[in-house]
Amino acid sequence: MVLQIEPFDCKQHNRSKFSCGVESLDRYIRSQANQDLKKKIATVFVLIDAPDTNIMAYYTLSSYTVEITEIDNSLAKRLPRYPLLPATLLGRLAVDNRYRGQHLEELILVDALKKSLEATEKVASLAVIAEAIDEKAVYFYRKYGFRSFVNSPMKLYFPMQSIRELCQSLNI
Repeated sequence: MVLQIEPFDCKQHNRSKFSCGVESLDRYIRSQANQDLKKKIATVFVLIDAPDTNIMAYYTLSSYTVEITEIDNSLAKRLPRYPLLPATLLGRLAVDNRYRGQHLEELILVDALKKSLEATEKVASLAVIAEAIDEKAVYFYRKYGFRSFVNSPMKLYFPMQSIRELCQSLNI
């Protein structure tokens, strides 16, 4: 068995048993993810233990814009004063309850950050944005370097320069 993160394919990946304990995240992977893929709303990546096709975890990435007034001044002062700036949205991130305690959250977060950084070579993005579903999620993201938006503590961002430094420190 080998852990693999790959693009979601509804014909290949078994999502019927996925349960992370948050109904909206469970419902998303079971019934909405494929539609979002088809409509180019989000790209969905899943973690499996190949050759098993049961989804152990997943995350989504999509384009996003940020108002410069929403981010803290330490980052904003180095940016042009455009009203909207490009970013990448880490829209959802979930791990099936059966695999809790195996640090899979970190594995898929780092993969999402790395893919986001790589994408900036073709499509500009100043940060990865995460909208935390609860305080536990805020703590999780902050632990890895995300910062809260000025007026929205449940909405966090991680500057691409910090992601680059993280990837270099991890040799990935």
